[in-house]
Amino acid sequence: MNLHIAPSGRQHGAALVVGLILLLVLTLLAVSGMSTATFELTMAGNTQYSQNAFQNAETGIEVALQSGNYNTFSSPRIPVGCDPANPAPPYCAETVYQTTTAPFDGAYSIGSFSAYHFDIDSAGRAERDAASNHTQGFYVVGPAGGP
Repeated sequence: MNLHIAPSGRQHGAALVVGLILLLVLTLLAVSGMSTATFELTMAGNTQYSQNAFQNAETGIEVALQSGNYNTFSSPRIPVGCDPANPAPPYCAETVYQTTTAPFDGAYSIGSFSAYHFDIDSAGRAERDAASNHTQGFYVVGPAGGP
């Protein structure tokens, strides 16, 4: 058997250069993939915080509606969930009295009545400065002279 081995003087390290270039390309692909995954994870987290802020604003509206604290005679803004000691509560809702419709007189079984329009302005907050603002309008039916 005749094996022919090239003398070491004729080898110039081409395999080493090609190997290093391939290793560099693979490293760049790996770093790019990791940064993309990190960015997508951050985007998913921001979406979650945005949804939390949305739900907190909705909670503020529900709490304000359930409080039943609707007043047409005193302060026009009735806060719910707003805590001065906590500068960033999860929600802060305010019930605002808007208008009264003219009394409805006529053949109604409850006699004459008025419809009182209120708006609830609710601001929800979450981590990473996520915020969501909602407004819900509603009417309360009451006696013609005031609730």
